[in-house]
Amino acid sequence: MKSFANKVAAITGASSGMGRELAVELASRGCALSLSDVNVKGLEETAALVRDKGVKVTTAKLDVSNRDAFYAWAEQTAQDHGGANLIFNNAGVALNAPLETISQKDFEWIVGINFWGVVYGSQAFLPYLKASGDGHIINTSSLFGLIGTPGTGAYSATKFAVRGYTESLRIELDLMNCGVSATCVHPGGIRTAINNNARIGEGIEKLMGVSAETARDRFDKMLNTTSANKAARIILRAVEKNARRVVVGPDAKGMDIVVRVLGSAYQPLVSSNMKRMLR
Repeated sequence: MKSFANKVAAITGASSGMGRELAVELASRGCALSLSDVNVKGLEETAALVRDKGVKVTTAKLDVSNRDAFYAWAEQTAQDHGGANLIFNNAGVALNAPLETISQKDFEWIVGINFWGVVYGSQAFLPYLKASGDGHIINTSSLFGLIGTPGTGAYSATKFAVRGYTESLRIELDLMNCGVSATCVHPGGIRTAINNNARIGEGIEKLMGVSAETARDRFDKMLNTTSANKAARIILRAVEKNARRVVVGPDAKGMDIVVRVLGSAYQPLVSSNMKRMLR
């Protein structure tokens, strides 16, 4: 996909952060938009920003963990816009909890949004992307889809799953030669609201040795290294290059190199760094 002009892009999690910035960047390049989120107020704010760009914009309240709702949104997008070329499965949530004590409810919640939301989005939109003859699926994993860290095991589990799913999907699409491709995105610390909105599970204070809010604040300062707008521009360049994956931010790139070089030996390194950070 060498140009986004006159294309149609669907974006989940479009009320803020990378989702909003992807919408703004795509609209600036002449791409029509179908935007969704559970946060209706934020979604309408995003829509107001991009409507000034002169492209068609539609919005829908969507819980990505609801399969039927996702399929209905994909169908509505195709009806409203005459088809679809891109699906950005961007919606995601965070959970800080020790794996020993995480509740079943919290685990199902994060898996439903972070993993099943990606699966539903990919499957629901794929027929429309094939029909366009020029389609692309962009699935958001994470730095934590490259490494595991204490207190984020459930989050990492979903992001590793997105990575495996998207890499396998890309190979299948290659074999089908159907005019559709896929890219897996691994953002590092992006300045968004995901950390502030993260759920805090029981036992996190004992694991980390500090209060949950202190741990959240320290993570926030450590991870916020790249603006959401810069991340959006990097992602769109990767789509234009038909990249199989894109690692976003110096922190993510650095840890990617560490894991490639050290293999599983990165784990004690993370452990010692976490102890030092929390002190």
